[in-house]
Amino acid sequence: MNKRKSVAFQGERGAYSEEAILSFFKSDVIVSPYQTLFDTFEAVQKKEVDFAVVPVENSLEGSINETYDLLLATDLKVQGEIILRIQHSLISRPEIKIGNIRTVYSHPQALAQCRKFLRNLGVTPVATYDTAGSVKIIRKKKSNGIAAIASIRAASIYGMNVLKEGIEDNSSNYTRFFILAFEDV
Repeated sequence: MNKRKSVAFQGERGAYSEEAILSFFKSDVIVSPYQTLFDTFEAVQKKEVDFAVVPVENSLEGSINETYDLLLATDLKVQGEIILRIQHSLISRPEIKIGNIRTVYSHPQALAQCRKFLRNLGVTPVATYDTAGSVKIIRKKKSNGIAAIASIRAASIYGMNVLKEGIEDNSSNYTRFFILAFEDV
């Protein structure tokens, strides 16, 4: 009987990195969220997990330099890659209307990828550690004037409402992820 593979990713359940994991490994994996990219790499190095899936570049915002720096500082090897279409949504608690939004939380990359939308909405962007983590933050804050940018899947996981889908400035928004491990699989 084969052991289920364990895979680390940076962020919270519902993050795009988790979507990349499910796309590559399908559903037969144990996913393990970590707060930072450093923690994600370290989880593989300490053999807490079998693999890590990390973002390396986005078609709109370019390279994720921290990922490349960490890759050079470790013995981890690239085992594969996934290119994932990124479609951002504006997410809030169910009772909130889009006209009441004054502040939008998300990862800096997502905020940059939705720059025009946010400017047109006239809101203040607030950078956080993760897109899905932003949904968790606004769920806990219970303020009427806040929303998050994340995936539809994140909204579903945390019981939140999707106010608007496809808010990224460019529909050609893709992120490339590497699958990392110590040895060839």
